[in-house]
Order: sequence, then C-alpha cells, then structure tokens
Amino acid sequence: MRILHVYKDYYPVLGGIENHVRLLAEAQAALGHAVTVLVTDPGPRTTCCELNGVRVIRAARLATVASTPLSLALPRALARQVADVTHLHFPYPLSEAAYLLAGRGRRAVLSYHSDVVRQKRLLRLYAPIMERVMRSVDRIVVATPNYLASSPVLRRYHDKCCIIPYGINRRRFVEADEAAARALRRQLGGGRLLLFVGVLRYYKGVRYLLEAMARLDPRLDARLVIVGDGPEGGALRRQAEILGITGRVVFCGRVPDEALPLYYRAADLFVLPASERSEAFGLVQLEAMSSGLPVLCTELGTGTSYVNQHDASGWVVPPRDADALARAIEKLLSDEALRRRLAAGALARSEQFSADGMVREILDVYRELV
Repeated sequence: MRILHVYKDYYPVLGGIENHVRLLAEAQAALGHAVTVLVTDPGPRTTCCELNGVRVIRAARLATVASTPLSLALPRALARQVADVTHLHFPYPLSEAAYLLAGRGRRAVLSYHSDVVRQKRLLRLYAPIMERVMRSVDRIVVATPNYLASSPVLRRYHDKCCIIPYGINRRRFVEADEAAARALRRQLGGGRLLLFVGVLRYYKGVRYLLEAMARLDPRLDARLVIVGDGPEGGALRRQAEILGITGRVVFCGRVPDEALPLYYRAADLFVLPASERSEAFGLVQLEAMSSGLPVLCTELGTGTSYVNQHDASGWVVPPRDADALARAIEKLLSDEALRRRLAAGALARSEQFSADGMVREILDVYRELV
C-alpha cells in the first residue's frame, strides 16, 4: 500500500506523537509498504529525504503560532501526494485544513491523540474545520476506551471510532544494561531515585512534582531526576531554587535516545504528574513499565490510568495535588515489598502494549478501507 502520514513534526524532533508516527511509519515501511511522512520543516525551505525506508517531506515553515507551525507549502505538498490511505494525526489544524482543501476523496484515517485543551480561543475558530474533518474521514483511531468515553468530541463520532492502544518496542527497555545503569545511578547521586521523562510542557504537571519533593521527609533520601526539556524548563528550574530543593533535583535535559533505557533501569519509581487532559496516554509509562519500574500517575479521565492500573502496576492519585503525590512517593519508596510487587505487575502489564500488535491492527484498518 501507499501510505501517507501527516503531522507537524517528525524525528529528530522528539515527543509522544512524533515518536509514535516514526515507529508506525518505519514499521510499515519494513513490511514493504511505500510510506511517506509529510510534516513541516523548522526552516523556510521544503526538503525531502529518506530515513530508515520512510520518505520524509518537510514543507517550508512560515512561523509558529500557539505551538502550531504555519506552512503554505504543506497543503500544496499534500495535493501532490498519491496514496491509498492518508493518515492524519490530530490535533494539528493545518494538516486537517489541508486535507479538506487538497485531500478529500481519498481513504483517510485520523488518529485522535488528544482533545484541544488549552487553546480555547483557537478552538472556537477551528471547531468548524475540525467537525468537517471528523465527518469526512473514514475511521478515527483512539488509544483507549477511557478517552473515547470522556472526550466530548469523540462521543459524537462513536460509530466510526476504533480502539487501538499505542505500543512500543519493548526490547531495548527490557534488555537495558544493568551494569551501565548502576554506574549511571552512582553518577546521579544515589539514594532513592524518582524519574520523570518528557517534554517540559504545562500539562505535564512537573511543578506539582517539585512541590511534592519539597514536602518529602528528608530522611527518605529521595532525589528527582528530570529527563527532557521544553517551554517550562526555565520556570521549573527557578521553582526548584525557590523551594530550596536544587540539591535533590537533577535536570538532565535531553539525553540521547539510546541512553534513555539506562535512566529507567537506574530509577526506583517513575512519576507522571500530568495535570491536564492533553496527557492522553503517557507512552513514557510503557517505557518505564517495560523496564520493570512501578509508575505513579494521575487520574485525568484519559488513558494514563488505563495504562497504569492502580495497585497492579503502580499507583494513581488525583491531579494537581502535591500532597497526594508526596504521600504516595513516601509510601512507595519506603515499602520495598510493595514496590517489588508493583514492579512485577508493571512489567507484566507492559507486555499488552507491543508495537507489532499496534502496527498489525492499524494495517487491518487500512486494508478494510482499501
């Protein structure tokens, strides 16, 4: 099949959706399909290259407004592509508008990754386009039944939705080098290590995790390792200084992708303190669980608590509640037997989210349409 994925960014830009699109595109190409990914370029020129069997077109970018790249070249590039299936990754208003202008009449699948949460003013302008796109596409892929049930948008299109959970390549996390992880643990300062991995955006809720760190019993000897950077990075560093916890928080910034499994393996507990529905799934939870790491996440009514099941693979606490985070962290770090039980449950739960299964199910959707 000729498959076209459309989104705003692609590797080497890192993020949950970007990583998902890359995994999907490369797996489909490895199975013999002709796969093209159409995204925007960071600069003002359109470029085209091949990465791991995937043709990547990066359309010239004019500017970025409200985290949305603007490109006049992307609709033109979309109109020129010949594909059996066009796969849109929502939300990215430009690609959806481009599909309406230049891509209608094709078989189309839309992966609904998240509601539009923060950009309320933009949503009022965008809503008519969004509704037309949702009506036009043939199938809508949703990652969890939780999100399908709780999204006010998806409820209106329930009949064309199908649930296909995200998957990851678990092997590199399962087989992480233990000796290298122990060395990294010493380098990070030892003690009991909490880990957060992700782009530092407002909805990740890291500010509540920093508040929780300030409330922990000092005798716990807990240290927070933050892997990733982003728009909130500067504010979070200042917050750590104000709270007087800079000696117990390690900001690692972005780390090489090949080194990431070592951070999971070096830690005692993974924390995803997300505060808004923009955190629709939490792929990093799967990475932690595949590493045999128990997870502490928040209940958002999305997929976070579908992936991480309370008292089976970790714990789930209310969002935006530093006290609840602190109490859970203290219990999970001080009770080794509990932590070991949850670690075993996390590893078992992660086995249900394989990349191969996800790719197979999405290809089945394509074949049904084509």
